[in-house]
Order: sequence, then C-alpha cells, then structure tokens
Amino acid sequence: QVQLVESGGGLVQAGGSLRLSCVASGSIFSINDMGWYRQAPGKVRELVASITENGATDYADSVRGRFTISRDNAKNTMYLQMNSLKPEDTAVYYCNAEGWATGSLLRRYNKWGQGTQVTVSS
Repeated sequence: QVQLVESGGGLVQAGGSLRLSCVASGSIFSINDMGWYRQAPGKVRELVASITENGATDYADSVRGRFTISRDNAKNTMYLQMNSLKPEDTAVYYCNAEGWATGSLLRRYNKWGQGTQVTVSS
C-alpha cells in the first residue's frame, strides 16, 4: 500500500503565504507524476499544479506566478509554496501521486491524500 499525507494548511490573511507538504510512504517502487488539486465548497476538484518525476511543472492559470510546486525525490515529498494568497484560493488541497508499488509483482497505483484545509481571509 502507498499512502500520502498532506500538511501545512491553515488560516492566513490575503496576501500571505503558506507551504504545503505531501509525504508518500509505503510500498513505493517509484513515484512518477505528482500533483496538487483543490476543491472549494460546491465546486468540482481542480488541478492546481503538477510535476513530473524529472521536475517538469505545469500550473493552472489562476495560480501561475503565485504558486510554486517542487519535489524531493529522495524524501518522497512534494511541496506547494503558495504566495500572494487570495480569498478565492480557499479550498481543501489534496495531493495526488501515481507510480509503481512493490509486491510479488509491481502494481500501478494512483493515490490521494486526505486533504488539508487552506482558508484565506480578506
């Protein structure tokens, strides 16, 4: 089994910053693509940023220039540095990872974390 655990959410004023972390653990053989998603009340879950195993990144237009995604492959950890936060960034943020898990045979996985709340006050 592969597990993802997010941390770093909280309450911040508009214009402030937060750094989210996502740690992967368990029967990991490899972690390929990783991503941060968010879901605000009454809205569908949306992709915020993604990063490949080699470090190529992509961002939603709404966060480009304000958020930075990164990962430390040695620590199986992904980060999201969020600057210049806006009230519309308020949501539950989820990390996602896909790759291969160890076992009698390698198994493909696609896992989600439990989510961490980010609230930006105006």
